[in-house]
Amino acid sequence: MIPHTKDLSMTMKQGAAALVLSVCLLIACCVPTASQSRVGAASSHGATRDPQTEAAFDHFYNMDYDRATQEFEKIVEKHPTDPFAVNHLLTVVLMHDLYDTGAMNTGDYSNDSFIGRTPRPTKPEVKERIKELVRRAEDLEEHQLKLNSKDVDSLYCRGVTRAQFSVYTALVERAWFSALRNAVGARHDHEHVLEIDPSYVDAKLVVGTHHYVVGHLPWSVKVAAALAGLSGSTEKGLAYLRDAARSDGENAVDAKVVLTLFLRREHQYDEALGYMNELSAKYPRNHLFLTEVANLQRAAGRLPEAEASYRKVWQNGHDGKYGNLHYELAAWGLGELLRSEKNLAGAAAAYDLVNQAPNPDPDVLQKANLAAGEMYDLLQQRDLAMQKYQTVLAGNANTGPADQARRYIKEAYRE
Repeated sequence: MIPHTKDLSMTMKQGAAALVLSVCLLIACCVPTASQSRVGAASSHGATRDPQTEAAFDHFYNMDYDRATQEFEKIVEKHPTDPFAVNHLLTVVLMHDLYDTGAMNTGDYSNDSFIGRTPRPTKPEVKERIKELVRRAEDLEEHQLKLNSKDVDSLYCRGVTRAQFSVYTALVERAWFSALRNAVGARHDHEHVLEIDPSYVDAKLVVGTHHYVVGHLPWSVKVAAALAGLSGSTEKGLAYLRDAARSDGENAVDAKVVLTLFLRREHQYDEALGYMNELSAKYPRNHLFLTEVANLQRAAGRLPEAEASYRKVWQNGHDGKYGNLHYELAAWGLGELLRSEKNLAGAAAAYDLVNQAPNPDPDVLQKANLAAGEMYDLLQQRDLAMQKYQTVLAGNANTGPADQARRYIKEAYRE
């Protein structure tokens, strides 16, 4: 039965959130992806292979955002009319901001509660720069498409720009329907690219992601997706993503990341681990790749391996290999693993490690202090638990963890 008007409005809102969450966030938030890294052999289409661009993306995937930004700015100065170059700069500026504001903490997106969560604000000058780069890229793309509506490179670039702006409007502006419109536009552009040139494998990243996500949506949300012009097939989505991941195209890294997320959902851990092990070896300063290896090992039930991987990430960070990046996510993951094993003292110690990281993400820090307090309560160490709950409240007092801390101050946590 088709929902009534009021119900359909709510369904559309939920559908928009689900699509933005899955199509935009999964591409953007788990690791620094959704870029156009030019790796592999030269092609008749796509961005020109250039050593300077490859070096800039090496900095990007190793999470050296400042250096990557500087390099991409130089490239745009050399190629001011190249939409690929502008999109590269747009990507790194956007991803740098999402990292700085905590929007890459994917645990926040495990359910729809993220819709009401107030994000850490983006600086006004960063917002304006992102929007200026979007306008600049779109102007270049539209100019070329007016000259030739079947220019596959311009269509592809416009789809990338729309996808990036979808991520921005979803995660920074919290404008769900605007984000959905841009996500749909990105898919349609890349579908058009594949109609014109089926060998343009880079376009399969966005299209494949959409197919997989829509294929997994509940029926009521699929109705909303259909009204937005989206259909989906789980099998086709995975096939497209595998094509992109196994290619030498510019989206190979991104496709491996997104495919890993979906393979984890499908419990196909060995294939997912293959991709993450490859990326963590190629980009050793990107702690998120190795942390995801640990997450996959944990999900697969390989707990000793996962514990060793979490501890390796933490030790690498402690030794200075990640600079000031937020490698404390590994300590959080270790705490969750030990908690699942009922190793309460070990879990408390792991959560406490978050406080030792340089400039830890405040959201992760608050959750870790709350979790440590819970462990101390279960260990009958009420004084230590109270200290942790007070530390939680000393941070942002208007969050879910803060609300929980207030409850546990009044009454000790119990499972």
